[in-house]
Amino acid sequence: MPEPMFHTMVDFSEKYLERAKDMKNRLAFLRRRNESPGSNPAGKLDKSMKSVKPTPEEALKWGDSLDKLLGHKYGLAAFRAFLRTEFSEENLEFWLACEEYKKIKSQSKMASKAKKIFAEYIAIQSCKEVSWSNGCCCFETASFLHIFSYNFLTHYPLQVNLDSYTRDHTKDNLQNVTRSCFDLAQRRIYGLMEKDSYPRFLRSELYLDLINQKKPSATSTSSSS
Repeated sequence: MPEPMFHTMVDFSEKYLERAKDMKNRLAFLRRRNESPGSNPAGKLDKSMKSVKPTPEEALKWGDSLDKLLGHKYGLAAFRAFLRTEFSEENLEFWLACEEYKKIKSQSKMASKAKKIFAEYIAIQSCKEVSWSNGCCCFETASFLHIFSYNFLTHYPLQVNLDSYTRDHTKDNLQNVTRSCFDLAQRRIYGLMEKDSYPRFLRSELYLDLINQKKPSATSTSSSS
């Protein structure tokens, strides 16, 4: 492919990648704005994990560190529910996949799982269905946007935000699979969550409701018995 044509294609792909990212952010905003009180994540959590719901004092400890939040069963579920409302759960899902990966003992299963994790979360998705003629991109814009947006919103959201060095380093590690294959990438993603989504979670209505929940009064307890 001639160099000018290649650069045109790259510029075009990057342009629509940015547009697709913007679409994802807009969808997250609309979801948060249109959620009704009855559909809040906390309500669903209470139904499915009532037995492990923390006291306000326990929930307050999650504010000490991301480790304490992820180490609590209800805390992990609450963080995941919060991230889903923002369409941004890919970092947590990747981190959890790495944790499970490190528990695998079989070398063959480890190699298979490593390839799956890399393909789902790290490998750069290719943009297909584009034909070129005389240096010009030939397609119906509406059709392309439909195809590109569908593939981006369906598959790309799992892709975590890693720098090229970490991505290439992790890819090289797959040549000789070990339990530490994803250590660097996992540390990078943990750092991103710690600086970005974790502070947002601590400011979220979901978390604030947990730490401000009222304890049943002695009077109401005695009257119900």
